[in-house]
Amino acid sequence: MNYTIRTLMPALIFCLAVAVAGCGAGSYDSDHSRYGDKRYSGTKPTQRPYRIAGKHYYPMPSANGYVEKGRASWYGRKFHGRKTSNGETYNMNAMTAAHKTLPMNTWVRVENLDNGRKITVRINDRGPFVAGRIIDLSYKAARHIGIVGPGTARVQVTALGKATAYSKKDHTPVNFKPVDYWKGNFTVQVGAFKVRRNAERYRIKLSKDYLNAHIVPYVDDRGQFHRVRIGKFNNLDDAVTFSQRLMTREGFTHAFAVAE
Repeated sequence: MNYTIRTLMPALIFCLAVAVAGCGAGSYDSDHSRYGDKRYSGTKPTQRPYRIAGKHYYPMPSANGYVEKGRASWYGRKFHGRKTSNGETYNMNAMTAAHKTLPMNTWVRVENLDNGRKITVRINDRGPFVAGRIIDLSYKAARHIGIVGPGTARVQVTALGKATAYSKKDHTPVNFKPVDYWKGNFTVQVGAFKVRRNAERYRIKLSKDYLNAHIVPYVDDRGQFHRVRIGKFNNLDDAVTFSQRLMTREGFTHAFAVAE
């Protein structure tokens, strides 16, 4: 492989189980014991680490600069009509593909290194979970570059990004921008209270030492909570570093980065 992946910092994460599995590989399974700190609490489920058959996978926060060589396979009628990992319905006649770690909705160019044919497909599923394979193409995509017959082929996968413009003729994407989940608006959650008055007292106390101390209401099947958060960051790195500092140096029991 000749691609570079930003190494995720070793924070423990509370991974909510992703609802559906890619390429029919079975259910995603979160590991609460090893990844228990909610680092990805504010991110999309498809961007959270997951486990398949005992192996852990870490979705890339950015597709920028990604290039990889390996073997491609394809999946078709058996999975047609089933849910993909991002919640769509798999269509074997659409130009889509499954990848283990690229951000969802990333468009990639796939070149068959055996015959030189190229296609552009959108990642909407996870997989393939077979050793030595780097991408699973839809039936239509595989047919376009001559993989249906042999079943697999050597390919090069190049990330193009998220589509920003489409051809009027056939609605294929023509312009792209990098997919990057490291950038955005982030803060750090340090507490949650059932009683609003208690949350407000804590917020006032924190506001003496920390910027942007605020309360965010939240409701789930247990009732309403008042989440207390501090700090404001424009990238995930800084938010995670701040949360770790709060716990290791400043005595906070729980602190984790969330996307606003």
